[in-house]
Amino acid sequence: MGDRESMDQEEIHSKVLRAGRRTYFFDVRSTKAGDYYLTITESKKFTHDDGSFHYKKHKIYLYKEDFDAFKENVIEMMDFIIDEKGQEVISERHQKDFKKEEGPVEKEETPSTESFTDVDFDDI
Repeated sequence: MGDRESMDQEEIHSKVLRAGRRTYFFDVRSTKAGDYYLTITESKKFTHDDGSFHYKKHKIYLYKEDFDAFKENVIEMMDFIIDEKGQEVISERHQKDFKKEEGPVEKEETPSTESFTDVDFDDI
């Protein structure tokens, strides 16, 4: 039996979170000693110009002795982000009407009404 097969046999419980191009896998696995640990895998799909694609995966192994500290840190960081930036998503990839600024924006001066040409709509 290969390493890949033994890894699959160790899975106890799984949950999937799809988030755009990313998918998160939460898997409870068993150690050789019979204890449980958590793996969190981020899988991101990349498409090539020819239509083919590949996935990049990043994995975190989280053991019970680290659960409390890990959870406290995640909650603290999420609270910080929400407190600083609010709930609204401001990423270009998440909002179709998001306006990306390209360098410093110069303030345009509003022309005075003196430079406008009078238009008579009866002429149109």
